[in-house]
Amino acid sequence: WGDYFTRIQALWASGDSSVIPDVLFLSPVVNYAAEGVLQPLDDLIAGSDYNLDDYWPGLIEFASYDGQVYGFPRDSGLEVLYYNKDIFDEVGLAYPDDTWTWDDLQAAVEALSVIDANGRVERYGLAMEGGKYQLWVGQNGGAILDDMRNPSSCQLDQPAAMEAISFFTDMMNNGYAMRPAELNQAGGDAAVFQSGQAAMIIQNASRISAFNAADMNYDVAVVPIPAGGQRAASNAGAAWVMSAMSDNKDAAWTFLQWLQSTDGGQRLYTESGEILPALISTAKSDAFLGMDTPPANRQAFITEGENGKVGRTGYFAEWNELSGSIISPALDTIWAG
Repeated sequence: WGDYFTRIQALWASGDSSVIPDVLFLSPVVNYAAEGVLQPLDDLIAGSDYNLDDYWPGLIEFASYDGQVYGFPRDSGLEVLYYNKDIFDEVGLAYPDDTWTWDDLQAAVEALSVIDANGRVERYGLAMEGGKYQLWVGQNGGAILDDMRNPSSCQLDQPAAMEAISFFTDMMNNGYAMRPAELNQAGGDAAVFQSGQAAMIIQNASRISAFNAADMNYDVAVVPIPAGGQRAASNAGAAWVMSAMSDNKDAAWTFLQWLQSTDGGQRLYTESGEILPALISTAKSDAFLGMDTPPANRQAFITEGENGKVGRTGYFAEWNELSGSIISPALDTIWAG
């Protein structure tokens, strides 16, 4: 997978349509669309009964560029709170529910953390990737940029954003939440959650199959929000796209529709246990909610999707560069304490 995007770029550079796949799985779509290598889908959509309204809010926009649709996201990156039920039981703490606020989360991470007499943390209440700042800021009514399509200023220095960042930074500084750098060194959130180094993590559906394979006793809940705050939904997701060089556009269009249909590809991806389907109808069906494997509270994903305010990821080609080269390094210094 690490070489996939490099190989695709090389194929496009060759200009030989015979070696370029007709349908590809890509992210971020906007970058490739800006290069002119993807086929706009608007005319094909208009000439069919394909229903874009069945996608979670923000997903189609994430796969669009300059007013045109270029892809169909396979899944949604909506996050939930994963919690280790054994650790909660050990501490005698009630499981998280839809009423939890940041104050409840704060109390829980303190109760779940174990710090020895020398100040060494033996168990963290919470582990979070640094990129989750987008979620916290959105929950607190803040914004990353003034406009996620045509930005003119960063908004992370505004009170709502600064309050959110400070709240979670304080957890790290007090030893209750694992710092992102330490999390990376420990192998990531899945590793520390499975090992019991962290009692809770905030993550999307991609971790489910790993935790089930490890036979963990866990469940999920909606991510706690600040009092008076709002749910914040991810609008990102890798998408199926069509190559602009395809010599088989009719067949590619038929395949795209099957890949992103409730009775086709969406059901197959969902049965793999690693995604929250991009199609709301699939997510709300037994294919997802009716699975007989953990987590039991899959409804938490639906609640986040139905109530979350969208707008965390930029809809412009330079977003990854801005986020990775400017915003993230600045925040890394904060996470480091």
